[in-house]
Amino acid sequence: MARTKDYYEFKPYNVARWTIWGAFALLLLVAPLVFTSSLGHTMLSQMGIAIIVCLSYNMILGQGGMLSFGHAVYSGMGSFLAIHTLNLVSKGGWAIPVSLIPIVGGLSGMLVAVLFGYVTTKKAATPFAMITLGIGELVWASSLMFPEFFGGEGGISSNRVAGPKPLGITFGPQIQLYYLIAFYTFVCTAAMFAFTRTPLGRMLNAVRDNPERVEFVGYDTQKVRYIAFILSAFFAGISGGLAALNFEIVTSEVVSAPRSGAYLLFTFLGGATFFFGPIIGGVLLVLAGVLLSELTKAWLLYLGLIFLFMVMYAPGGIASLIMMNLRVASFGRLKELWVSYLALAFTALVALLGAAAIIEMVYHLQLNAALGPKLQFLGASLDARGVDSWFGAAFVMLTGVALFEVARRHYVHQWDEIQEFIEKEMKRREAL
Repeated sequence: MARTKDYYEFKPYNVARWTIWGAFALLLLVAPLVFTSSLGHTMLSQMGIAIIVCLSYNMILGQGGMLSFGHAVYSGMGSFLAIHTLNLVSKGGWAIPVSLIPIVGGLSGMLVAVLFGYVTTKKAATPFAMITLGIGELVWASSLMFPEFFGGEGGISSNRVAGPKPLGITFGPQIQLYYLIAFYTFVCTAAMFAFTRTPLGRMLNAVRDNPERVEFVGYDTQKVRYIAFILSAFFAGISGGLAALNFEIVTSEVVSAPRSGAYLLFTFLGGATFFFGPIIGGVLLVLAGVLLSELTKAWLLYLGLIFLFMVMYAPGGIASLIMMNLRVASFGRLKELWVSYLALAFTALVALLGAAAIIEMVYHLQLNAALGPKLQFLGASLDARGVDSWFGAAFVMLTGVALFEVARRHYVHQWDEIQEFIEKEMKRREAL
């Protein structure tokens, strides 16, 4: 007979986790009250959508080690099925609340993943990546071949002010749609975080790190990858459904290779090895697509350069930089690095200004030659055909690069000393 406890056992709450999630919810609620413009609400809505899709991509990339070049297929198919459903609601065929349309997108993405994922997840590593690339190209080509479903080059449009309107909410104003997106963002983020704490999530990490050992203990690695792939597609489909409501139009671009590449790029930049990394990546995705693209026509080139330097100097993404510095701060040594960080930032900015001047002059000669050789760059007048402008830009860039290298070497020396101190301190504490 089992012995019952004759005392109460108190299990304390994880205060830090509750604080973080509470702050996240509060941020979603307050953000549109701070950024009150129409542009602000639109960007916040897009950020919520991007956060969901980047987190869904990280379920297979960061947690499962599956590099996919076709993740846009599942978010895009979610968009197409969602907008078709929205049109049926508008015509009175279905009495589905607009707030549930993203669930239709999620189920659509999941069903597509059930079909394609079974073939895709039979392989891992490079073969997996190549299969996803092939499936992505297949679906994108199909979007141009079947205009009845995909709408051809013009896409499919709809009107989100349709169907039942509980409590008088029409989702016509952007602020109403934002709060719907914020609700889905919070719920999906919490669900994907909970997945990382499940036995399946832990097993997915094991499949990523040591698939041979997982098979040795009796688990089917293909089945683990397949289930995770389907769940990832479900959340990607939800983001696609939200995007269909936000833009009220879906084109073949949503299933294209550039869209999949953007998800990969910004998930990596945010930090695929940490759960909150893709959240940072989703925010950057919108800032780059909306703000940076308005500042310069060469914004894709700048993104490529940023990606290159991140791979070279911070392969763990922005999230890894944050966590490494928090570790240093916990040992009280972060204040020693502020001067080095300022030097790195200043010299990198100098090098960037010189390189940007060269890039803008090249783009001006290629795209705006009819307007003459003169152009304005950050308040300065440059002559794209003048030797002085080219020499000055090259001098600034090279000077910045040289100074950055000096600052970087000093920083690396400081960083190594601090890491050595931390290792010794940790061993001392363990000995106590």
